[in-house]
Amino acid sequence: MDYHSFAEFARSWGVVYLMALFLGACAYALWPRNKEKFDRAARMPLDEDQG
Repeated sequence: MDYHSFAEFARSWGVVYLMALFLGACAYALWPRNKEKFDRAARMPLDEDQG
């Protein structure tokens, strides 16, 4: 495998890989089951009962 064929492979499948990774991260962040966890994390800096 020379450089040009590897570069072509990386351009084509690298975009697919990064797009799948991005969509997976968006799905995780927007999944309804995670809403309470993210809301709690957003309020953490405002909580005064941190010891």
